[in-house]
Amino acid sequence: MSGRVPDFFIVGHPKCGTTALYEMLSSHPQVFLPERKEPRWFASDLPSPYQQRDSGEPGETYEDYLALFAQARPDQLVGEGSTAYIWSKTAAGLIAQAQPQAKIVVLFREPASFLRSLHLQLLQHKSEEEPSLRRALELESERREGRHLTEVNRRWPQVLMYSERVRYVEQLRRYHDVFPPEQVLVMIYDDYMADNAAALRTVQRFLGVDERAAPEISTANASVQRRVGVDDALHRAFFGGGAGLRTLRRAAKTVVPEQARRQAFSFLRGRLVFGSPAPPDEELMLELRRRFRGEVEALGDYLGRDLVSLWGYEEL
Repeated sequence: MSGRVPDFFIVGHPKCGTTALYEMLSSHPQVFLPERKEPRWFASDLPSPYQQRDSGEPGETYEDYLALFAQARPDQLVGEGSTAYIWSKTAAGLIAQAQPQAKIVVLFREPASFLRSLHLQLLQHKSEEEPSLRRALELESERREGRHLTEVNRRWPQVLMYSERVRYVEQLRRYHDVFPPEQVLVMIYDDYMADNAAALRTVQRFLGVDERAAPEISTANASVQRRVGVDDALHRAFFGGGAGLRTLRRAAKTVVPEQARRQAFSFLRGRLVFGSPAPPDEELMLELRRRFRGEVEALGDYLGRDLVSLWGYEEL
């Protein structure tokens, strides 16, 4: 196939600073990142635009994937960022086959706060319909058997397997099995949040590009709470409902272009549906920290870093 395979991959978990890092690197003149984040080509075992569609039509092709990088200059490093690559069981090996010299940037976050933020994100995207994180965790065994799945994830129950996302050492070993240590950079979310500029310089040195000051980036992809009732009502008003609403929409189509109507829907959804999340369930957070303490200790030993103290697990 003609086209460039990326030189580096941001594979850290969602809600760990990957979007902000992607945006900051995108502004670097020696780096090319496509507008389309999360292409997920190499995560062949997880949902992606390249899988066969529910209609039976084929998904996008490898040529479509390579076309994402067609506008890169020869003197630029090409990269992409797909958070699915860290928990996919196929991505590391497939990336190594396609680009053995690839550099890998991994980001990890304290497990309890990570799972809470992930749950809020899945609710926002309608991949999750259970508003209680505790209940969503309890449903994992039933969801493995095909029950209590959302319409979005009926074919992909692993998206809702929260506890499997926290197998940090297993995930990292998949990359170390196929790449030498000098091609894998592991970053901790706390360091990134404490000093964005220093974290960006670390990544720039790792990639071998000039060190540039971090642009002004607001908190990217911040966690929000979805107001389910308002969201459902808004969807009915724009895309569903009875005969009266359908008649109004048909009349509106003759006056307002489809793109403008969808922009209006997105604007109203952003203003009315999403708000600041409720405070975390501290009892559940404590339970999760106790549950995943072994994984935190294992990751700390693997990286040679005291994550137990950094994440406050010595107080449990």
